[in-house]
Amino acid sequence: MSARYAIAVGRFYEELAERLVASARATLEEAGATEVEVLEVPGAFELPLAAKYAAETGNYAGIVCLGAVIRGETDHYDFVCAEAARGIQEVQLATGVPCGFGVLTVDNMDQALARAGGGKRDQGRDAAAAVLRMAAMRDSLA
Repeated sequence: MSARYAIAVGRFYEELAERLVASARATLEEAGATEVEVLEVPGAFELPLAAKYAAETGNYAGIVCLGAVIRGETDHYDFVCAEAARGIQEVQLATGVPCGFGVLTVDNMDQALARAGGGKRDQGRDAAAAVLRMAAMRDSLA
């Protein structure tokens, strides 16, 4: 299995992005990743395109997509969440490169912090673990 992975991260919520990247990177490195490249994008909506760019290079065993979308007063939340999820799924189905969905989709910052390693769960770690598992499955079936 290749030991090279990418992390695509939406930087709209800087503190959350830092926490998610740190835990995803640690998970990948603990599993033996020798190189982890972080690709920064403005927000969750741009994650699918970053994942596509990375997947098409053929350089990565998997891509961990991280970010956060916090519900506001308009429908913008629904569109961003749905399109980020759909786009990331399309990339992995089209390319065969596992893309982990580590995008927090929450109602408020407290919920986001709790899911970025703050007690409820660690979405960065979980998304990286999913990528590692799917990359291992792909390699075992090859």
